[in-house]
Amino acid sequence: MRTLVTGGAGFIGSHLTEHLLSAGDEIVVLDDLSIGGEANLAAVSDHPGLRVVVGSVCDRDVVDRCVRDVDRVFHAAASVGVLRILEKPLQGLRTNMRGTEVVLDAALRHDVPILVTSTSEVYGKNSKVGLCEDDDRILGSPLKSRWSYAEAKAVAESLTKGYVTEHGLTAVIVRLFNTVGPRQTGQYGMVVPRFVGQALSGQPLTVYGGGEQIRCFCHVLDVVPAMVALLEDERAHGDVFNLGGTEQVSIADLAERVVAATGSTSEIVHLSYEQAYGEGFEDMRRRVPDSTKALERVGFRPRRSLDDVIADVADHWKSRLEVEHA
Repeated sequence: MRTLVTGGAGFIGSHLTEHLLSAGDEIVVLDDLSIGGEANLAAVSDHPGLRVVVGSVCDRDVVDRCVRDVDRVFHAAASVGVLRILEKPLQGLRTNMRGTEVVLDAALRHDVPILVTSTSEVYGKNSKVGLCEDDDRILGSPLKSRWSYAEAKAVAESLTKGYVTEHGLTAVIVRLFNTVGPRQTGQYGMVVPRFVGQALSGQPLTVYGGGEQIRCFCHVLDVVPAMVALLEDERAHGDVFNLGGTEQVSIADLAERVVAATGSTSEIVHLSYEQAYGEGFEDMRRRVPDSTKALERVGFRPRRSLDDVIADVADHWKSRLEVEHA
């Protein structure tokens, strides 16, 4: 297969690119390198089946040139991370909405199937244990930039559904719940790599709020094969699927587990949301997925535990620190 991976130099996109190359695909990566970087593709940079195009998903001409030469598209390009969205909300809105429409339009024009990567953020403040794909969204004010990412990704889903319903586009949507693993950066607010980086650097682990927030984390190497399987399964076309872990953990307990796993002497400190993100920030008390649909459709079942996730992220950070101090 000839496959386009938008955002292929990012965290999830680079793992997806490696997975597809190992399966024999020829890969075109389209990435503007604003969040990811070519270092994420270092392990496959010399692979004869890889071509990297530096450009934006908002650039219709660049996207068209990439899509016309492939058999399928994985659209993973997005502006992500709480801090990045708070700092640059307009960029996030443009990339996540306009960029998705540009890619969808090209996929339709060249008649290629597409998987669109969405997020659990679309559920907003819905704290139901076991969120299902048809559960209601509960969001804060649209004037709070905290919710602009959720709004933009929901619009991207609606655009995808519209292309499927009105034009017959072959498409699948996946909603990812706290996907974690090597190469993910804590720079924009991702909690596991942030905690691991702080622990290995001897810095205090900063827990925002009381730390009672509940999350489920899933290893990227469990998520990527499911993404591919869903696009390849005709029965999944036109539908949306949650992909997430099953082990619930509070952020306070997560910090303790990171300290223990890394053997760190770092202390754990608490910061208010106002200190971390500014006034008026809203967070979700609990976010737990129900991935039954993906299990029934393609057998998705996370194999790696939270301890495995922490260990793999820590190994990656140790390698980075060794390079920096060499």
